[in-house]
Amino acid sequence: MSQIREIKDRMNGIQSTMKITKAMYMISSTKMNTTKQKAANTDPYFYSLRKQILTILQNLPDHFEHPYLDSREYIDEKHQNKAIICVTGDKGLAGAYNLNVLKLTEQIIKAHPNYKLYMIGEVGRQYFLRRHIPVEESFLYTAQNPTLSRARSISSKMLELYAEKTIDEVLIIYTRMDQHNQFTVDVEQLLPLYRLNHEVEVDGQTIHSIQLEPSPTELLNIVIPDYLSGFIYSALVESYASENFARMQAMDSANKNGEELLNSLSLQYNRQRQAKITQEITEVAAGAKARRQQLQKKKRSQSTCK
Repeated sequence: MSQIREIKDRMNGIQSTMKITKAMYMISSTKMNTTKQKAANTDPYFYSLRKQILTILQNLPDHFEHPYLDSREYIDEKHQNKAIICVTGDKGLAGAYNLNVLKLTEQIIKAHPNYKLYMIGEVGRQYFLRRHIPVEESFLYTAQNPTLSRARSISSKMLELYAEKTIDEVLIIYTRMDQHNQFTVDVEQLLPLYRLNHEVEVDGQTIHSIQLEPSPTELLNIVIPDYLSGFIYSALVESYASENFARMQAMDSANKNGEELLNSLSLQYNRQRQAKITQEITEVAAGAKARRQQLQKKKRSQSTCK
């Protein structure tokens, strides 16, 4: 009897947990679709902005110099001060989403000892604190609520540090999701912008022959901060969408495992009940048989006495 009760209690516990995982699946699905829609609404603007920057770079005067294009090649790579922006989630239960980002960040940190780590996401902050890896600054409440305002705040911080030469390079590590809902961890260099400049050189084709007014420097001072804000915002949005998709997958897997476990426990429960009922029937039948035998023995004894 106690074993049947234990199985029933386990089944009730699994069913209660599955209610939570199914609710989390639905919530994550809604958040992912909402976030993807936000990205779709802003992507055209930032795509056009990027094209404008490429156009400007293609029409820069020869030997043009700008702080944001300075690769600082005179500094050995091992001695460069790198700012690493790591984007994780604020919550767990998202499969390997957080772990993939954190492992790649650790690899980059080990390869570049002169680093400043900037965290987006409570999971990552706690992870590095437990490992006594210093975090320069944490941007709280940003992972779950990516906004342009927060992205501008982060980009302004990076531009300020870069202009002061406190840092020589800015990397962002985030999770990117493609059209087929496949997500991968990506590393992009935000500053300096010689990566974009290199793309222009490789392309070798001038989109437009234009005159830059009021001046190339002033134009870059205006568009580059907007471009960085847009890139960071896109990274935050894609990461949040990837996090919710990963959580959907984790909850779906948990639901399937729960169903399998429930089926197995239900089979055990039915077998135990059947065995118990069979035992009770056997005991009743044995008791009835013993009673009949007792009555028959009593009758024989009475007839012998007569």
